Amino acid sequence: MTSLRPYVKVICTMDCDEGTDISHIRVLPDTCVELFVNYTSTPVAIIGDELHKRSIVSFRMSRPMDVQMRKGAGCLAVCFHPGMAYKFFQIPIHTLADTTAALSDIWNNLAEEIEDNLACACNNETRVGILQNYLLQQLTTAKNDLQVAYCLQQAQFSGGLLSVSKLANDAGVSQRHLSRKFLQCIGLSPKEYLRVYRFIQSLHYIKKYPALSLTEIAYKSGYYDQAHFNRDYKTYTGYAPGKFTHAQHIIH
Repeated sequence: MTSLRPYVKVICTMDCDEGTDISHIRVLPDTCVELFVNYTSTPVAIIGDELHKRSIVSFRMSRPMDVQMRKGAGCLAVCFHPGMAYKFFQIPIHTLADTTAALSDIWNNLAEEIEDNLACACNNETRVGILQNYLLQQLTTAKNDLQVAYCLQQAQFSGGLLSVSKLANDAGVSQRHLSRKFLQCIGLSPKEYLRVYRFIQSLHYIKKYPALSLTEIAYKSGYYDQAHFNRDYKTYTGYAPGKFTHAQHIIH
């Protein structure tokens, strides 16, 4: 649906048709908010040590999450562009950063209504259409924050290699004001957002240039030294870079 494209990165189906629960997988931070709408009677997943029975919203900003999808579970997954989820949930995103919340705690009775309608749908294509209509109903009419949008664009152009002071100056606001805007819309301070963005860029380089050494990847990604590169990988993956590249249970 074209009217959702500025806000929603992707909508996909997730079904666990296996005879057993899937193995635990580690999902890395990506600064995005994701909505998982459960249309079955099966609990959707175990995240960390907590069982989530119904629909959830994952605010996976700056920490990895260990996920185990339950056998028989089925859900629609919606990934929002950075800075756009707040237009649907109308809460300061930083209040739930790096947590998983029940959709019913945010959208109240509407969550159960959506689940029931999706459960009655005959196929996933119909379910996607139904969910898109609900998303449009929740979309606020407030204008996008142009200063935050500009900063996100500049971060993308630079690969995250900008200072917060330059971002604030170019956006025409103080660093404190920009930080408040980022926390509300994205869930991270500008400094932390740029740090995670640089880490994400390094993941792209690892995939794109498998023959390069980790030292070369670090410098190509804009890290000042190997120590900062190693620190970020331990923070965002739980592993040193060398062990991360051989881990089979990590999704990024």
